[in-house]
Amino acid sequence: MSFELTILGSNSALPTSNRYPTAQVLEVPGLCFLIDCGEGTQIQIRRNKISFSKIRHIFISHLHGDHFYGLIGLISTMNLMGIKSDLHIYAPSEMKDLIQPQLNHIRGEMTVKPIFHPLNFKKPQRIFENKTIEVFSFPVKHSIPTSGFLFKEKPKPANIKKELIKAYNIPIAAIKDIKAGADFTTEDGQTILNEHLTTPLAKTKSYAFCTDTAFHPPISEFINGVDLLYHEATFLEKLKDLAEKTLHSTAKQAAEMARLANAKKLLIGHFSARFKNTDDFVAEAKEVFPETEAAVEGKTIKF
Repeated sequence: MSFELTILGSNSALPTSNRYPTAQVLEVPGLCFLIDCGEGTQIQIRRNKISFSKIRHIFISHLHGDHFYGLIGLISTMNLMGIKSDLHIYAPSEMKDLIQPQLNHIRGEMTVKPIFHPLNFKKPQRIFENKTIEVFSFPVKHSIPTSGFLFKEKPKPANIKKELIKAYNIPIAAIKDIKAGADFTTEDGQTILNEHLTTPLAKTKSYAFCTDTAFHPPISEFINGVDLLYHEATFLEKLKDLAEKTLHSTAKQAAEMARLANAKKLLIGHFSARFKNTDDFVAEAKEVFPETEAAVEGKTIKF
């Protein structure tokens, strides 16, 4: 399975002329996930030629405005377009109370049906799954209850070598167990190892989204081995004291998290508006974790 992540917004609370508040779209075969929905998200969706009708699941990390102020505008636009679908919104429990009064003032009949799913901020929780992927929320460390999200491809059953089914006279009833990892014992008592009977499975893909958060090492245990980690890097290390005060992270701390989590690649973002470019962020992070790049509006990462 291929994952495709598009950055819609990479900035923190204050947007700049070329950086928007946090929003991302993660596409996997058959699904399109919107992660956070800062102001201007629907404009960025259009600019990046993403289909509004494909968005059925929205994940809101927390209730600071730069992560959800674009939500009502997006829903209104989807409704004006006549999109008829359930829209699942995974967010803090207060989200429904905040947005329902605005939904009540949308003119005409609502064709889009928002369905709210409250997040758990005390422990990791699976919040979505189908046959191919599962999504987990997990607590991070911020000034208000905030959740990270982990998107994981489910392991596929192993492929059994067809020529060996006949060679070892493997009954149909045993094939399911072999695909699940079992060895096979022949009629004469010979044990055939699973690795001989099956072809190696393709490695599953995973993506972790961590913002807003202070440097919090326990996060690394839950996201260990992730293919791509997005971690906030609001400040440079020279403003570490401010990062600690506001419960945000520096670029160096984001890199340290990627190292602790054994991530394959690090994507940093949620940059403070006081910095005009992100070169220093990338340079600082690469000193700790070389496989680092900056989130940039319009950038798409395929993995």
